[in-house]
Amino acid sequence: MVSVLRAAVPISRQVIAGRAIPLLLAIGAVAFVLLAAPSGAQQTGKIPRIGFLSSAPSGISEGFRERLKELGRIEGRNIIVEWRWTEGKAERSSGLAAELVRLAPDLIVTTSSQPTAAVNAATATIPIVFVSVADPVGTGLVASLARPGGNVTGLAALAAEGFTGKMFELLKVAVPQASRVAILMNPTSADHRQVVSPELPAVAEQLRLTIFPIEVQAAQELDAAFERATRSRADAIVVLGDPLVYVNRVRVAELAAKQHLPAMYFFRESVEAGGLMSYGPSLHDLGRRAATYVDRILKGASPADLPVEQPTKFELVINLKTAKSLGITIPKDMLLRADEVIQ
Repeated sequence: MVSVLRAAVPISRQVIAGRAIPLLLAIGAVAFVLLAAPSGAQQTGKIPRIGFLSSAPSGISEGFRERLKELGRIEGRNIIVEWRWTEGKAERSSGLAAELVRLAPDLIVTTSSQPTAAVNAATATIPIVFVSVADPVGTGLVASLARPGGNVTGLAALAAEGFTGKMFELLKVAVPQASRVAILMNPTSADHRQVVSPELPAVAEQLRLTIFPIEVQAAQELDAAFERATRSRADAIVVLGDPLVYVNRVRVAELAAKQHLPAMYFFRESVEAGGLMSYGPSLHDLGRRAATYVDRILKGASPADLPVEQPTKFELVINLKTAKSLGITIPKDMLLRADEVIQ
């Protein structure tokens, strides 16, 4: 009996071993598949979708695309961007904002106050990253710059104080004989009201200028606005940043030349279109920084905890060809400090 049992042991071990080999191979194959499979969000196949509401393609959208690509987010491959443009028509903001919210994106990027306010009114849950809003606290978008506190954060347009005064100061250096300066503004823009109301009296007194507003709300009003500036004996004009102005920047530059008005602009693109000079934040830089905010939020950061940033890079751009046509000689030291001089 003992010999029989001893003989049986090797046989049973062989049977077990014979079954174990394919079992181990199967376990190894499963482990390999699990290790090779994508993790987390990749398993779901979900591609992040973001909305983008602005007046028109600009340095902001160019910088935004560029930085997203650097961060490994390739449009059409691993991220979807829904682009919407108001074409400088403020009345289109609400409809386009509602359209983007219905798409239920992971995040919405907005530029300037009107589109931002429209998206903010349309959703209280979708994260919003705004770009180029002059006073996000004063307009009620965020509780504070340091701690926005809600679903909204982003990048302000102007430095805390003195930015508008700097525009007038630079214009005065270029056109020292100017004593009456018009300021082209949109009365429906919260940004413009914020700039004009508290700052202009102090700027006027400091530079010994008479500063007066010329209001415009639509493209068809631009011709009449520049004619009013001339009738009011303006020596020069400051053109505040606004979607209406950006979209119609070529026309605005032509009207300034027609009325022989030296003009200071907020956007460098206005100078590239034939304007005299500009001083303002780099839109390209703002777009790049907005993409960084988007990347952080898509990775799990809360807008409530991301401080609102103010511009750090400002550009002075001068068009010498326009200066010559206006009979203006730009001081050499001003040309040296300019970020770009267009010949």
